[in-house]
Amino acid sequence: MKVDYIIVGLGLAGLAFAEELIQANKTFLVFEDASQTSSLVAGGVYNPVVLRKFTAVWKAAEQLDLAIPFYERLEQKLNTKFDEKFVIKRAFKSVQEQNNWFAASDNLVLKRFLNPAIENKKVAGVIGDFGFGTVNETGRIDTLKLVKAYRNFLMDEKCIRFEKFEHLKLKVSVEKITYKEIECKQVVFCEGFGIKGNPFFKDLPLEEAKGELLTIHAPELNIDFLLKSALFLIPLGDNRYKVGATFNHVDKTATPSEKGKLELVDKLKKVINVPYEIIDQTAGIRPTTNDRRPFIGQHKEHNRLAVLNGLGTRGVMLAPTMAKNLFNCIEKDIALDVEIDIKRFQ
Repeated sequence: MKVDYIIVGLGLAGLAFAEELIQANKTFLVFEDASQTSSLVAGGVYNPVVLRKFTAVWKAAEQLDLAIPFYERLEQKLNTKFDEKFVIKRAFKSVQEQNNWFAASDNLVLKRFLNPAIENKKVAGVIGDFGFGTVNETGRIDTLKLVKAYRNFLMDEKCIRFEKFEHLKLKVSVEKITYKEIECKQVVFCEGFGIKGNPFFKDLPLEEAKGELLTIHAPELNIDFLLKSALFLIPLGDNRYKVGATFNHVDKTATPSEKGKLELVDKLKKVINVPYEIIDQTAGIRPTTNDRRPFIGQHKEHNRLAVLNGLGTRGVMLAPTMAKNLFNCIEKDIALDVEIDIKRFQ
């Protein structure tokens, strides 16, 4: 069997790279063993602003301008709705935060996204004594629905195998790569934190951060925006809300924990003051990096091996841009941004 590419892992990164290959009429085969779940349990929010400090996300406008059409095309292609658009409202905790918001909304980079007017109207059930600031051009991609639909699409196309990829069976030469009975030109690893078990890229300083989310039912809470305060609440419809998220660098399991639940419940007391019922709890391991930049690039000795990883909490925004950058690097020899290129660690 001959293909142009093998992709290892089908979360947001693998999916985005597969789309690049399809657009370029490249053949490929995906290997997916369901060992990594961060894309499946992610909140899926795209937000161009760091709301803790009122600063712009790295290259936010560039990423957003590519990501939104990307997900629109996938909705048409898979005939399924994934993108739920809503505004984000940041609850202020002080007059100082209000003043910081005014300053940020006057920033040339941020003024596209921040509404300078502060909303002082009370929101039933929400603790917000100092009002709210609104972020525009935001929303949520249902990553679970998206990845499942895309896997089904690849199954129909007969270009995905649900099995563990055995790295040691790769044979890499200058001319080609062979893996079992498959011959290809390039392998791209999109394994999330699973990259730590990859003998070719295991030395990359990737860290893990466990994230846990709750889904609650709150009949007396009726908001149609994402609320950001001590944590975030994402409206899911029918008075259900996704609540998160925790960051745990000690617990290495992807299993929901009592500790995670208690942490979220404690923070929720500072955000809403209406009764609710916890109806679900999920957890996943995020691949994170010290410098908060993705890991993109080719192996220093085997340039037929590449990595697309470390997208972290902003994977929904990053994935389309990073996939395109890596594809252009491999196929068109266009240099990667030094901030994302794994050469920065060599």
